[in-house]
Amino acid sequence: MKILTVNAGSSSLKFNLIELPEEKELISGNFEKIGLANGVYSLKINGSKIIKEVDMRDHKAAIELLIKELIDNKIIKTLDEIDGIGHRIVHGGRYTKSVIVDDEVIEYLDENSNLAPLHNPAHVLGIRAFKEVVPNISMVVVFDTAFHQTMSEEAFLYPVPKEWYEKYQIRKYGFHGTSHKYITKRVQEMLGQEGVNIISCHIGSGGSICCVKDGKCFDTTMGFTPNAGIVMGTRCGDIDYSIIPYYMKQSGKDINEIDSILNKESGLLGLSGKYSDHRDIETGIAAGETDSILANNIYIDRIVDYIAKYYVKLEGNVDALIFTAGVGENAREFREDVLRKLECLGIYIDSEKNMEIASYLDVNEGCISVEESKVPVYVIPTNEELMIALDTYDLIKDGECN
Repeated sequence: MKILTVNAGSSSLKFNLIELPEEKELISGNFEKIGLANGVYSLKINGSKIIKEVDMRDHKAAIELLIKELIDNKIIKTLDEIDGIGHRIVHGGRYTKSVIVDDEVIEYLDENSNLAPLHNPAHVLGIRAFKEVVPNISMVVVFDTAFHQTMSEEAFLYPVPKEWYEKYQIRKYGFHGTSHKYITKRVQEMLGQEGVNIISCHIGSGGSICCVKDGKCFDTTMGFTPNAGIVMGTRCGDIDYSIIPYYMKQSGKDINEIDSILNKESGLLGLSGKYSDHRDIETGIAAGETDSILANNIYIDRIVDYIAKYYVKLEGNVDALIFTAGVGENAREFREDVLRKLECLGIYIDSEKNMEIASYLDVNEGCISVEESKVPVYVIPTNEELMIALDTYDLIKDGECN
């Protein structure tokens, strides 16, 4: 089967076409500035990259270009070769698993778009555009929040009036679930067991840590929104809520301005004063910049806090600690700095193995702990697109789209 995975933004559309069960990527690409001037899209085929500049009036136009490129590049001969389309959805609300797209699903996402106002409206726009252009291809929605819906009330409820949850759906939802689900699947395959206990560290521009017990999410760092938990590139993570009304009074800024600052001007960027990308933080550290050093130390400290917390939640019965995503997969010195602070838990890094693994090196996956380490530590590249394709494939294969 050929499965198209889609991640639609308000003016963008990322895609991958994956052949299953072989798990072979046939083509990937990104359409940018949809509905704006100076539109552009890029394609990656067999390691080669193609970039074209073209204005696209809307998502429908981008999808029509996408289909044309698939046929022109002989990836498919006709649309009949695409067996399904999997859409990434940031917020699934009540949904606990991936589901087939129907009118009820679209209506629910529309009605609850306030749960993820920056993302879900664009996702729905993409779904509707695909329904218009390719109405006969089965579609599935894969939610970033779904994997975390196995959390208990003790984990997902906030200590606020119960009405907030019952009337307004305010609770911890968690995000990056598609990545954490993929990592859990990979560890299950590696260890040959379903009921794994792992701590999955998705550390990138955005970041979250997931505590997995018996193969299911037990707790996670992100909350009602993705701006909770650890320090991130531009997001603050956990802070004392009383800072917000205090800063409003002192600065004269309104809540929308502060919300923007906490999401777009905080985290590593706020601490360092100029860098949101951890690679730039590393450059600043090498140059002796005190703000970069401080930002990195706080970043490490928050990650260590949550790893230690989840180690305790799993009662020390941890089958694996995983680093994944951009920073987790590539920042070798950073991984070592984190793990050095966990030696009191009996977790020990093998520095030589650690330095051999990164996505830009010959080896991008493997164990980075010593044999005596109480918890094995691995670097595993995440693959959210493949997870979306696999969920779509499973639903179609099982006949749920019929």
